[in-house]
Amino acid sequence: MSTSLQRRQFLQTGTAIIALPALESLGFRRFAAAAEQPRPKRLVFLGFGWGVTNDSWYPDTNKPGRDYPLPPGLRPLERHKADFTIVQGLWHRHTANGHYGSTFWLTGANEFGQPGQAFSNTVSVDQVAASHVGAATRFDSLCLDCGEAAGGSGHGPGLSLSWDARGKPLGGPRNPVEAFHKLFARDTTPLEEQQVRLAERKSVLDDALENARELGRRLGKADREKLREYFDGIRDLEAKLARDAKWLGVDRPQPSIAEPKSGLAGVEEIRLMYELLALALETDSTRVITYRQPVSTLVTSLGIKVEAHTMSHYHGHAGEKQEASERRDLAQSELLAGLLDRLKATKEPDGSTLFDHTTVAYGSNIRTGHSLDNCPTLVAGRGAGLRMGEQLVVPKGTPLCNAWLTILKGAGIDVASFGDSTGTLDALVAS
Repeated sequence: MSTSLQRRQFLQTGTAIIALPALESLGFRRFAAAAEQPRPKRLVFLGFGWGVTNDSWYPDTNKPGRDYPLPPGLRPLERHKADFTIVQGLWHRHTANGHYGSTFWLTGANEFGQPGQAFSNTVSVDQVAASHVGAATRFDSLCLDCGEAAGGSGHGPGLSLSWDARGKPLGGPRNPVEAFHKLFARDTTPLEEQQVRLAERKSVLDDALENARELGRRLGKADREKLREYFDGIRDLEAKLARDAKWLGVDRPQPSIAEPKSGLAGVEEIRLMYELLALALETDSTRVITYRQPVSTLVTSLGIKVEAHTMSHYHGHAGEKQEASERRDLAQSELLAGLLDRLKATKEPDGSTLFDHTTVAYGSNIRTGHSLDNCPTLVAGRGAGLRMGEQLVVPKGTPLCNAWLTILKGAGIDVASFGDSTGTLDALVAS
């Protein structure tokens, strides 16, 4: 009897599972090891511009705990109520410009932190996570963008949620087509040619670095500072080449969906980006993702005639503007509910779900209009050992970076602090 036939009979016959030992020759040691391997932690940060509708998105702060009534703006998430927590009272004390939107959402940085500079930022929480867990995957992190112009995004001038260790913005796919190609496009060039091409790129980089070092010996202090930034860029390229070399000849995973159509916008664009986000985690292409979501195109796709920025200033104009704002909240909540459905439906090799090992942070740097206090904050998933199914009301002025630090530590990333954090949110940690 063939080994493959023996294995099929063993696996398919209920009585045989009891009667026969787990024979190594049939591969059972390998199967058991795969099942027992701890599943990796994943972190997802979903940011949107222009905040939420103050009166209908936030739960009543007088009813903290598990029995709080879900407000209208979050009702589409009702089926997931036991699996997310709302945190009220968080803010970024350094953020004073309502037009900067999500620029500082994941950093908590002081815009004027660098003397003599008109603008500065610091590293974002996703990149701190990526520096600890990114080496195991093809992409240390995946920064998804919405491609909306600065003036129409509500996200601020930085045009990114993700910022590197030097406080420089990180780009990424701007639509589902670009995201699909980044995750699944295969290089059909023969491996030998890929190796030659990579070696040529490294050679050019080495020459540029040597020439820059020689030039630096003849420059003044101010120019040497500019050259230092150039060296930083070279080091980034070197790191990328090293990563490319590591994955040379390793095929990207086979996509389970067809290549998206170009030109998608608004609701359908976000829905498809969420699907690609889930696929990136499912295929272990990355374990850290940010998505800077569109708002203007979302509003347009809903048939709302009120301009997105004008809509956010609904105070004193209850009626068309507030109704538009509430419709936007509902659409965003429905899309988020669909993503959580997707994560819960995806099985891991050990029988758990993708949701069991993922933490999703969802929110904005802005509350409503240009108000920067009480940043809307929703945390879902079981990947960081956080308390789910509750409303937490923390003292006003508690740093949002405390939440980011709590998530990092819960995901097993050992850092002492983050941004302007003053500690972790102990009430957010499951007992």
